[in-house]
Amino acid sequence: MTNYERDTAILSEEYRGDLLDLIHEGYVVVVDENGDVIKSAGNPEAMVYYRSASKPVQALPVIAHHLDEKYGITDEESVIFAGSHAGESFHVDAVKSIFKKADMNLDDLIMNPAYPANAEANEERIRKGMPKEKVYHNCSGKHTGAMLLQKELDPENIKDYWKVDSAAQKEILRTMAEISEYPEEKVMIGIDGCGVPVFAVPIKNIAVAFKNLACIDTIKDESLREAAKRYVPRIHEYPLMMRGTGFLCSLINYDPNIVAKGGANGVYGIGLKKERIGIAFKVKDGTEGIWPLIVKSVFEQIGYYNEETFAMLDRLNSGVIHNDNDTPVGTCKCVFELK
Repeated sequence: MTNYERDTAILSEEYRGDLLDLIHEGYVVVVDENGDVIKSAGNPEAMVYYRSASKPVQALPVIAHHLDEKYGITDEESVIFAGSHAGESFHVDAVKSIFKKADMNLDDLIMNPAYPANAEANEERIRKGMPKEKVYHNCSGKHTGAMLLQKELDPENIKDYWKVDSAAQKEILRTMAEISEYPEEKVMIGIDGCGVPVFAVPIKNIAVAFKNLACIDTIKDESLREAAKRYVPRIHEYPLMMRGTGFLCSLINYDPNIVAKGGANGVYGIGLKKERIGIAFKVKDGTEGIWPLIVKSVFEQIGYYNEETFAMLDRLNSGVIHNDNDTPVGTCKCVFELK
């Protein structure tokens, strides 16, 4: 038996007609306000890369250094630091505005030019005959924050903001370890799709991080605690900056009780404020379309209900599989049990 088989739980099953066609395995973990695991499916100690789920945490050093105030960055603009934006006009305008205010050069972004992820925004780009641009990349907001941090800490080497040994990335690593409540020296570091360091911790510690974002009083570091107090409310005020029109990462943050962010390859983090818990899950094969089903199942199993949030989750994925002709051809259902 492999570690994969031993560590994971079956999260969902997909049927085409009456035949079981696919299964999706992974991990789900729920922690309490003390960071202790209270429910799980699969191995809560499994090492998992945050991917873009780290972005709300990575934004905190920018706020802790008051760089938003220093450069006159608006609350709405600042939420782009935590987002994986879809390249809509308001996303692009925010990134460009921050670069102008901070006198930084968009060409210094490390990633390659990209297309907007939002279909309408990309069609508009085509109509105007505009090329791919770095600013369209979904991670350009995170990179903007890291570049601001590098400008503050080591201005002579601002172009190095993406390097693992840069001043900015060292502070981001410290922040990730602090908010995750995991030893900095044990954090595993890889390279993300957009070229910056990406951090792996046990999945239970991703849940801890989102618990801390939801229960800000449990953040031990005073500077980061004060930054979170200033920053997290902005996510609820401007949730479209977290991803964009019609996407889960924006829609779920309309619920003022929830702080949430997903990342590539099936990882998701959620904090619930009133319940004072953190949730994290990882679909091992990287599937993201079943996120709404998993979120709803977790909420049902822990007894959380918000009518508008549940309706939104059902709109995004009702569990009915449609083919290209919009004909119902099967179903998908969650089968994991939190224990």
